Amino acid sequence: TCMDLQLSSCADAAYTQTAFPNLLEQRSREAVESSPEYILLSVLHHLLEGQCNPDLRLLGCAVLAPRCEGSRVRRPCRHVCEGLREACQPAFDAIDMAWPYFLDCAHYFAREEEGCYDPLEKLRGDLEAEEALPSGLPPTFIRFAHHSYAQMVRVLKRTATRCAQVAKTYSIGRSFDGKDLLVIEFSGRPGQHELMEPEVKLIGNIHGNEVVGREMLIYLAQYLCSEYLLGNPRIQRLINTTRIHLLPSMNPDGYEVAAAEGAGYNGWTSGRQNAQNLDLNRNFPDLTSEYYRLASVRGTRTDHIPIPEHYWWGKVAPETKAIMKWMRTAPFVLSASLHGGDLVVSYPFDFSKHPLEVKMFSPTPDEKMFKLLARAYADVHPMMMDRSEGRCGGNFRKQGSVINGADWYSFTGGMSDFNYLHSNCFEITVELGCVKFPPEEALYGLWLNNKESLLSFVEMVHRGIKGVVMDRFGQPVKNARILVKGIRHDVTTASDGDYWRLLPPGSHIVIAQAPGYSKVMKRVTIPLRMRKAGRVDFILQPLGTGHKKLSRELQRTVPASRDPLGEPPQLDLEPLGARRQPSAGGSKPWWWSYFTSLSPHRPRWLLKY
Repeated sequence: TCMDLQLSSCADAAYTQTAFPNLLEQRSREAVESSPEYILLSVLHHLLEGQCNPDLRLLGCAVLAPRCEGSRVRRPCRHVCEGLREACQPAFDAIDMAWPYFLDCAHYFAREEEGCYDPLEKLRGDLEAEEALPSGLPPTFIRFAHHSYAQMVRVLKRTATRCAQVAKTYSIGRSFDGKDLLVIEFSGRPGQHELMEPEVKLIGNIHGNEVVGREMLIYLAQYLCSEYLLGNPRIQRLINTTRIHLLPSMNPDGYEVAAAEGAGYNGWTSGRQNAQNLDLNRNFPDLTSEYYRLASVRGTRTDHIPIPEHYWWGKVAPETKAIMKWMRTAPFVLSASLHGGDLVVSYPFDFSKHPLEVKMFSPTPDEKMFKLLARAYADVHPMMMDRSEGRCGGNFRKQGSVINGADWYSFTGGMSDFNYLHSNCFEITVELGCVKFPPEEALYGLWLNNKESLLSFVEMVHRGIKGVVMDRFGQPVKNARILVKGIRHDVTTASDGDYWRLLPPGSHIVIAQAPGYSKVMKRVTIPLRMRKAGRVDFILQPLGTGHKKLSRELQRTVPASRDPLGEPPQLDLEPLGARRQPSAGGSKPWWWSYFTSLSPHRPRWLLKY
């Protein structure tokens, strides 16, 4: 007999009726609620720190409280279970937990021909429903309004469909509450990196209550698509020569909190953090402190600094982890993080070179280039160029609305410093206005102020030099170093041997080198008005056999450090694993005592050994 579904952890399932006994032969709601299987479902998102949430919980609910229709129990689909297991198994491995027996895809799930159903259908339902434009409006129409999460997803997917030849959407991961961190990409060949095509990312809404950046990127996506189809030569050239990634909302959970209060009523901090109450722009590894230590040692590299292992001992948000993994999937050259609360463009470093100084000018080795990048945004922004003292951001007018981050205020764990010190990517921070959650009527004006700035900034990725590093047989040399004399910050080549080096105008001595090869040096002059990256290729000659052998021996003696993000050839561990692996000697994992204290039934099926 079908009865109402009354399990609190399954309240958001796609159905409302269940039946007992369930697929585990548990005969009542009380039996389910006291079972270790149900307890596991209720805490799984905390154990896995937001990974695979709420998918795994809903999948488990389909077994513990199966769907009942017309006095008949329907089983969940096997292919859904198999897809989730493939995606989520690493998260279980990382905390040394076995895959739960009741999520055995072959045993408790059915094939499609047996009349199964998708227990995750509700997750996708309102996002896939097409929202029709008001009648009589052209497809190029942009609605200058605030977008809920579902509306944002629909607009991005609809835009990608309209411009399918140059656009696609993809997810870089999930927020703590299970929302996809959805990106829309524009490129001549979406979905793949093209040789020597630079990659740019723009990220909005890292703080959930700072919503202007979120809306600007939603509008920018629609604008790029429409103008491309209309034949705008500037936009067509930009998309055909650049791979552009837009992530409108890095913190969709925080946005929901802020949006519940509404525009004009939102407090200065309500919704700022993610669902774990973490400030995502303080949650990245502090590599700047390590940089200052290394910079004092002559001859030591101060770029591509690895993530220290102790970082994983703290709480790392799934949104932060998703950004770090994303940075490894594409050779990003340029990035901007869009914020709110003031009107200024800041650039690294954000952490003062003297840790006790709240404000202290703390430049990177690429100070000149970062100022050019910041100026590219600010100089075409009408409000940033307004010389009025009383305007929003008026205290920055003497600096031209551009400031070094640490000279404004110093903080650790920021995303911009991490980009610069861990990868090849140069990232600036743009504060878009003094009102964090403005009323809808202000959004069109904000778009007019920022449209040209956004385009001008993205075009800056074509400054400096680019090229390919090859061996004498024309084969690409991956991870070769590109050095510029006088700038103590190297970039590395991508897997195809291509590289991009943002550089200010002037003469530079550029060096390419890689283990086992002799270095090659070239003098490069970048004219003042050059708007296109100069092509500078390198062909590396192999060293003699003695040098090669020594190089291999040196590489062999360098100990492999643990890399929780799974970058080969280092150990493939998830962050949770780096922090919470069980101690040696056969002791139980850290989470075992929690389950044994809550239930008399010890869930030994969660133990891997």
